[in-house]
Amino acid sequence: MTFDDLALSAIYLLASFLLFWIGKLVYDLTTPTYQVKEELVEKDNTALAVALVGYYFGLVLAIGGVMAGDSRGLEEDLIDIAIYGPLTIILLNISRLINDRLVLRKFNVRDELIRDQNVGTGAVVFASYIATGLVINGAVSGVALLDTTGTVISVVVFWALSQLGLVIADLIYGAITSYDVHEQIEKDNVAAGIAFGGVLIGIGNILRHAASGDLISWTLSLQEFGLELIAGLILLPIIRFLSDKVLLPGRSLTDEIVNQEKPNVGAAFIEAFSYIGASFLIVWSL
Repeated sequence: MTFDDLALSAIYLLASFLLFWIGKLVYDLTTPTYQVKEELVEKDNTALAVALVGYYFGLVLAIGGVMAGDSRGLEEDLIDIAIYGPLTIILLNISRLINDRLVLRKFNVRDELIRDQNVGTGAVVFASYIATGLVINGAVSGVALLDTTGTVISVVVFWALSQLGLVIADLIYGAITSYDVHEQIEKDNVAAGIAFGGVLIGIGNILRHAASGDLISWTLSLQEFGLELIAGLILLPIIRFLSDKVLLPGRSLTDEIVNQEKPNVGAAFIEAFSYIGASFLIVWSL
């Protein structure tokens, strides 16, 4: 690596840190009803800390989609960063509103995080940010080859479709579990929140793969995206069944997570891992 390469890397790294700082500033400005520093330092709010780490992680993943790939020259790269960097921040923050209203629709997310310090809710919010960051990472990584000015449109379209996919995954997961996921999370069941968070990250990873790549044809790209989404949703109940039989033989995930006095957080991590791990195996097989 030459000195010039190091200098360029330093410029890109500085641009990344600048985008991250802007993303943090946007989060602070869009959550005026509470002070992050006060909640974390003075009130030791673990639930908000977990959710905030998810936002930061999702932000890094989203920015990574902008920064990754072959260089087109410093000037062109900086133009791309100036366009797509703020776009990723905007989409990530809009996703927060969508997830609050649709994915965690049965209760007030802010109250659960701030008033009740519900770590289970924090785990789901953490996962929703990461899932969205993964999707944005995939969508931003390609270009619209038929019309380079349409890349912004393609990013927004695949992001919107992915948000719909996460909502559908929520509905399917609720249908295949014998308990009310939202009710358990609202009851401060951390295990239920962790298990559900694994679903969101797993689906988000599949959607990242589905949204990645250059846009050669809208018809072809949307068809491939739809097929990968359907495959992930179909495999969701199968993965849960296999988790019971293979990863926790002789035990029931439902019993471990909701049907005992102290929910088994370890079992929840096993279930969450099964979805995330399976998502990587799925995308590597596609």
